[in-house]
Amino acid sequence: MSDERGPLSALLSDEPRVVTAGVGLFADALAAQGITPVRTDWRPPAGAGDALDRIARDERVTDANATAVGRLQSARPHLVDVRLARDAIDGFEDGMLLHAGPPIEWADASGPLRGAIMGALLYEGWADEPEAAGAMVERGDVHLAPCHEHGAVGPMAGVVSPSMPVYVLHDAEHDVTAFCTQNEGLGKVLRYGAFGRQVIDRLHWMDRTLAPLTRTALRSHGPIDVRSLIVQALQMGDEGHNRNRAGSSLFVREIAGELVEVEAAARDIADVLRFINGNDHFFLNLVMPAAKVAADAARDIPGSTMVVAMARNGTEFGIQCSGTGDRWFTGPAGVPDGLFLSGYGPDDANPDIGDSTITETAGFGGFAMAAAPAIVRFVGGEVGDALRYTMSMYEITLAEHAAYQIPILGFRGTPVGIDATRVVRAGIVPAVNTGIAGREPGTGQVGAGLVEPPMGCFVAAARALADQVVMP
Repeated sequence: MSDERGPLSALLSDEPRVVTAGVGLFADALAAQGITPVRTDWRPPAGAGDALDRIARDERVTDANATAVGRLQSARPHLVDVRLARDAIDGFEDGMLLHAGPPIEWADASGPLRGAIMGALLYEGWADEPEAAGAMVERGDVHLAPCHEHGAVGPMAGVVSPSMPVYVLHDAEHDVTAFCTQNEGLGKVLRYGAFGRQVIDRLHWMDRTLAPLTRTALRSHGPIDVRSLIVQALQMGDEGHNRNRAGSSLFVREIAGELVEVEAAARDIADVLRFINGNDHFFLNLVMPAAKVAADAARDIPGSTMVVAMARNGTEFGIQCSGTGDRWFTGPAGVPDGLFLSGYGPDDANPDIGDSTITETAGFGGFAMAAAPAIVRFVGGEVGDALRYTMSMYEITLAEHAAYQIPILGFRGTPVGIDATRVVRAGIVPAVNTGIAGREPGTGQVGAGLVEPPMGCFVAAARALADQVVMP
């Protein structure tokens, strides 16, 4: 029976409750006095309240964001070819190297980026030793350009040179193409800034053996639907950024039949299968261009506040938004907090680096950690943290992905479509898990962990978006 005295009478009969918002000190003080408060996570907008108010009045925003996140989700990237970078990537000029993150000059480049650039010059034969390679870049003989500006993405240092083989992924739905090199494995590898003889020899084996055999097998197989492999991998315990064990296995299963039929030495075929099988991160370099294809399909929509790129060059963290074109909004890259390989510690870690945050941009990676609770054994933390990170990302995104689903959440779609204004309003930055590169050139990988993007990137983007507001 309903209470005839009305709903407000419960204020006098029920136990009083205290709700706290903002500074945790208030809630802690109450708890110390035996009062259990209801804690909320509300935080004031991060210094851009006027910009947020103006954007909220822009008549285009709701429809623009619906279009952007719809395009991102509807992209169907397929692996269609493996080609040399100079033949596949438009605008790849003589003397050019591509790198991860926003634009950067050699003088500001971090240790791992410098190491990878020197290694690429040694690999190409443009220099005979590391010091000569460094001198070439200092003289201006080498032009550095971001991968993102050429439809490409690169993990960690992300350096791409003309002779490197790249995957070619294409989305026929939106006619978008993206590129990425093949994955070298872990440890002392070029993408972590290592450039020793073993690194260069491995790269040459990849261009002589791995790439040609993969290309031939792929052409026999036909285009591979990478999105469908990601869908399966998320339901098998991957999150698509730092855990790709299931995805790598699925890719081997997909192409193994054609690979063993390639007319090549049996030893070479066996070496390729062993290499992929022994490299749990092999699939990462397919996941990243798949995410790039999806994000690029959502670019250049006037009024959209959705983030279409997040990337780091080891010095700065940068983002791009659909409604602001190719403009970068940057801030200092943070040093990841996580687990270190034997012999290394926080003092050895370089600030965050790589284009692999394109996975979070497309709705998986750190946003899908709930699908991969085992990720905490690689990046640190507890299983509950993986769930908490994913749940918090729903607060800053525009939708739940129709294809990428999380079994433990009842197959709820992953949070997708980072809204720069929601990030600022909620005071919550995107969750990112990452590898950790050594600070000194030539070191290689030193660990893996979690890192927070700088809020200033999103504040700057919100202000730029506010400057473009169209009033009703």
